[in-house]
Amino acid sequence: MIPQTVDVPPQNRFDEAALDRFLRDRLPEYAGGLRVAQFPNGFSNPTYALEAAGRGGRPCQYVLRKRPAAALPSAHRIDREFRVLRALESTDVPVPRARVLCEDPSVLGSAFFVMDRVAGRLFSDPTLPGCTPHERRLIYHDLVDVLARLHGLDVQALGLADYGRPGDYLQRQVALWTRQFRAAQTEELASMDRLGDWLGRNVPPAGRTGIVHGDYRPNNILVHPTEPRVVAVLDWELSTLGDPLCDLAYTCFCYYIQEPPVGFGGADPATLGIPTESEIVARYCDRTGACVQAWTFHLALQLFKSAAILQGVVKRALDGNGPAAWLAKKADVAARAALALALIERDGR
Repeated sequence: MIPQTVDVPPQNRFDEAALDRFLRDRLPEYAGGLRVAQFPNGFSNPTYALEAAGRGGRPCQYVLRKRPAAALPSAHRIDREFRVLRALESTDVPVPRARVLCEDPSVLGSAFFVMDRVAGRLFSDPTLPGCTPHERRLIYHDLVDVLARLHGLDVQALGLADYGRPGDYLQRQVALWTRQFRAAQTEELASMDRLGDWLGRNVPPAGRTGIVHGDYRPNNILVHPTEPRVVAVLDWELSTLGDPLCDLAYTCFCYYIQEPPVGFGGADPATLGIPTESEIVARYCDRTGACVQAWTFHLALQLFKSAAILQGVVKRALDGNGPAAWLAKKADVAARAALALALIERDGR
């Protein structure tokens, strides 16, 4: 499960000579001979593997994250991702070392940043194929423990007190993902309208505030090449300050969504050695001292958010800024809204 790369497709190519000049001026160990490939799947921002010669004789390996063409308003904030990675380097939350940010679109056409490449296993399937039941359990335990450490960080001490707007986080999330869905909407979808309306009327009282990753799940972490532990948390583009229970709910998506890379694809997690949802929540509460309330709201909000993101993917494909295969995600938008409404009905609200 070591991340594989492919040749950069035509729609995602950029001026490699310009990048070479940029890196020569900013990374003292960089000595040229740049080679560029792309990680093909699972990243909302185009993500590239860079290899080059190093001045000390050791090859340099980096990852470049780039804002896509025709990005939706307020989405794909490369600058925010770079900032939070820099802040977390001094903590016990494992992240790649962020090296340099470029917000000048004249270099590669849009903003990008470069970070060190971390050796590890990236599982696109939450069943963690190739692992033993014992290893799976330990990886999921560490996944929860890393999340608990993230949510316990002092944002003031990290210089991130202004990383998100104070107060009304859940209300603003409902409003944000409603706007994002509307901006990418291609046809009427009554289930999304009903879900957004219910969420707006059932926002629970504000809880504690912490750093929220925004997309925390198994396929956004790197696992040690041979050990059952997390060595890097990836894809911070949706991170902000807010209610940490949103991250916990999103981490539990795999118990509700069947299709990979989110769900277990019909496999029995208990047989695989994967902790149950209740065990995940209990371990998180034990590590953080949190009390989980309004769980159905949090699950429904994350389903609403993911449906809005998928609608953006569909719109990008329709506009020619993504592969035609993304059009199949249209059915998933409706399915996730319907699932959230079913959870609400089950809860009797």
